[in-house]
Amino acid sequence: MGRLRVFYKLLFALLLLPLAFTASAEQKEQLGDWDVHYIVVNSTFFSPQIARQYGVVRSKYNALVNISVLNSDTQQAQTVSMQGTATNLLGTEKKLNFKKVQEGEAIYYLAVFSFRHEETYRFNIEIRRGNTVENLKFQQKMYVD
Repeated sequence: MGRLRVFYKLLFALLLLPLAFTASAEQKEQLGDWDVHYIVVNSTFFSPQIARQYGVVRSKYNALVNISVLNSDTQQAQTVSMQGTATNLLGTEKKLNFKKVQEGEAIYYLAVFSFRHEETYRFNIEIRRGNTVENLKFQQKMYVD
């Protein structure tokens, strides 16, 4: 469980903040041999200090995608390559550039993208390790706080 400590501390901190904006709680998908945890939040949820630490530009029009990939059996964080897109309902596609963040045994993949109030995005993220490729797909409506 120590591998997830930082991720859950971050998630807990996010959930304790006043919610002037509706965000989905952390979600999990089992993809092959992996448990993939993901969350999309407004970048203003982070304090300026935390945002600087992770290289996140705080703006009410920026969202952060946070993904963690764990081995389903051992719950060990996995080093993977990740690429994806966020596409709004009009078909405007935004490339997600993921940055790997490692804290102890925990590994997170972070990407920032801009959005407009009440825009719905479809996320399509390819996760790859060696010859194993899985696709994470989900949808979320974004709100400016």
